[in-house]
Amino acid sequence: MLGLVPAPVDSNPASLFIELGSAIVGLAVLARLANRVGFSAIPLYLLAGLAFGNGGLAPLNLSEHFIHVGAEIGVLLLLFMLGLEYSGEDLIGNLRSGVDAAVLDFFLNFLPGFAFGYFLGWRPLAAVLLGGVTYVSSSGVTAKMLSESNRGANPETPVILSVLVLEDIAMALYLPLVGVLLAGGGAREVATSVMIAVSIVVSVLILAVRYGGGISRFAAHESDEIILLTLLGIVLLVSGVAQAFGVSAAIGAFLVGVAMSGPVAEQSHRLFTPLRDLFAATFFFFFGLEIDPKTLAPALPVAVGLVVVTAGTKVLTGYWAARKVSTDRRARIRAGISLIPRGEFSIVIAGFGTMIEPQLAPLSACYVLIAAIAGPLLARAAR
Repeated sequence: MLGLVPAPVDSNPASLFIELGSAIVGLAVLARLANRVGFSAIPLYLLAGLAFGNGGLAPLNLSEHFIHVGAEIGVLLLLFMLGLEYSGEDLIGNLRSGVDAAVLDFFLNFLPGFAFGYFLGWRPLAAVLLGGVTYVSSSGVTAKMLSESNRGANPETPVILSVLVLEDIAMALYLPLVGVLLAGGGAREVATSVMIAVSIVVSVLILAVRYGGGISRFAAHESDEIILLTLLGIVLLVSGVAQAFGVSAAIGAFLVGVAMSGPVAEQSHRLFTPLRDLFAATFFFFFGLEIDPKTLAPALPVAVGLVVVTAGTKVLTGYWAARKVSTDRRARIRAGISLIPRGEFSIVIAGFGTMIEPQLAPLSACYVLIAAIAGPLLARAAR
């Protein structure tokens, strides 16, 4: 997914275990620090990767193959857990009621990234990737912000979740599209890829609405072990099949979560949350490992400019979307501020373009870091 070639596994297991254990303990310390100050740990994981990766303060000789697989699983679990938050009916309802906000969201937040890439002299496809980085908000960071601030019952919260879901559905089309373009596909391949993506998304939504209860009953069991093995296997299997058909594996995992409902969804939250947190931390840490900190300084001014522009456009998006459910100006502004953080998908998209535009990864890392920090800080100020 990140487009990187894994290195061979370290021949000395002892040194591998020591360095890997040290890295995970370090991530645990960062998570404790973030939890104590009520902040997202994602920027800290990225910074840790920068510090201990190529060109960092103390480079680690970790097995890239092992970390790469763990990072891939982290993305799948992040999106699977997000899918558990929604039913098929929720997604269909969001599609019906939020189309205008979704269109506005795309144009307001994709175009700035695309324009920045164009004026930087990048290839058109690299500019399209930067547009994707600036377009999609971080569901993980936003959900954490809403939970920590006890805003689940606020009138603007369903609107925020609706925008996030529609962005995730848009990613189901965007990621296969850019994947085909990166592979050098023409108009026919692009059209085929989009048709397959739409067919898969529609098919899963139909299954989730009509047969979600049956699927959930099949997965349900009294044993936590059986549920864990069953659902993890299904997530990996469906994600692999989706990837084979040119659809993002992350979207496949998201749709598996959508198909789950009832008691099994509640059990899945309890069982998969620790796994998700472990592998998600690995994902962000791995991305940071692959970036040379010396490349960040030249990207910083552009990243700051992008954050300023797209923070404003996200606030406009949330303000517009929340007008249907609230006349309170502050609630509308809170909705927009909640959409500022970027994270999971932005990093995944940046990983696609490492081979065609070397500046994309460091610029995206700077951008995600600043946006992931600015979002929670502005949300606190708004409260």
